[in-house]
Amino acid sequence: MNGPHLVVMSSLFPSRQQPGAGTFVRERMFRVAGHLPLTVVSPQPWFPGQALLRRWLPGYRLGGDRHEKMSDIEIFRPRFLALPGLGRTFDGASMAVASRMLLRRLRRAGRCDIIDAHFAYPDGYCASLLGRWLNIPVTVTLRGTEPRYLAQAPFRRRVLSAMHSVARIFAVSDSLRQLVVGAGVPAERVRVVGNGVDIERFRARPKHEARQRLGLPEQAPVLITVGGLVERKGFHRVIAELPILLREFPDLIYVVVGGPCPEGDWSEHLREFASSRGVADRVRFLGPVSPDELSWPLSASDVFVLPSSNEGWANVLLEAMACGLPVVASDVGGNAEVVSHSDLGLIYSFGEPGKLRAALETALRRDWSRQPLIRYAAENTWDSRVAILVEEFCRLGPQRCRGDIESVVAE
Repeated sequence: MNGPHLVVMSSLFPSRQQPGAGTFVRERMFRVAGHLPLTVVSPQPWFPGQALLRRWLPGYRLGGDRHEKMSDIEIFRPRFLALPGLGRTFDGASMAVASRMLLRRLRRAGRCDIIDAHFAYPDGYCASLLGRWLNIPVTVTLRGTEPRYLAQAPFRRRVLSAMHSVARIFAVSDSLRQLVVGAGVPAERVRVVGNGVDIERFRARPKHEARQRLGLPEQAPVLITVGGLVERKGFHRVIAELPILLREFPDLIYVVVGGPCPEGDWSEHLREFASSRGVADRVRFLGPVSPDELSWPLSASDVFVLPSSNEGWANVLLEAMACGLPVVASDVGGNAEVVSHSDLGLIYSFGEPGKLRAALETALRRDWSRQPLIRYAAENTWDSRVAILVEEFCRLGPQRCRGDIESVVAE
């Protein structure tokens, strides 16, 4: 395979122990791997005795196997020292120290021409240090955690240090590009490359059949949401609105797809909250659903809702649209860039009382056409995104790798 060899640096990446962690990184970069050779380095936090904590916290730092292959791509998971109670202040530097020898070996083997990091911190900062130590060009993809880190002085210094030292910055949304440019990063060094959708995997299924599979009533209006069960995703906000929504839509059902993730686990909190609001019988928790099966619950529903407090570029919005589902989403991150016109759904003002409920009421009353939604998703597949990334990587690669860029992109 022609082209530079990438090392994808992402502490958030799927593993046997955490299959849902960082799937959006894998989806994007494994498609790049169809054109360029690629290895994944996913550093995992560790400290002596952390296994003891799992007796009381079973999901604490599950990590992953130190080495494995996934779709014939090698994944290394070096452990880095991360002491509880220190926040993440030293994680970037600790990750770099723990990964240095591994990257040096990959470099000597001709398998590390570019380090491609995901999230500005800690991964981007880690990669910037490694790039400086080993004289390797670095790219960083901004994915949505950057507003939080830039708002905190110790992290802001590290994020901006990384942004000013790497060779190229990709942002999954224009809102993230504007964020770092506003913080002083030169605009010409940041390129927006959004995520795409796999329209073979995500496609509209017959609603009658989909509802039968899930045991949902044929005529009931159904809301659905997909994501990790954590506070940031805001699924509790939909549950809070159900008592009032049920006055107008008495058969309404809210389907929640997802489970614990590295951010945390609100599973029991959400169930208890639904009970406290008297709507436990109206909320269906399906647990995690594999990407290959996700089109069924999406196709069984009427409206997709994403009431999160922060997003980069939420792939799940395009996945819902590919299944013919209109979207109600908060006006945070890149949501308004995905839901770019009224045929696709509604964007509401996050944090304003009653706005979420009003948007859901409007969406449930409206007779949506599936075709504009499906057509829009088909215009936003992974192919165009991957072509941009491959071209950028080839331009950054060493002279021996550059060759004919067009031939690599066309492979």
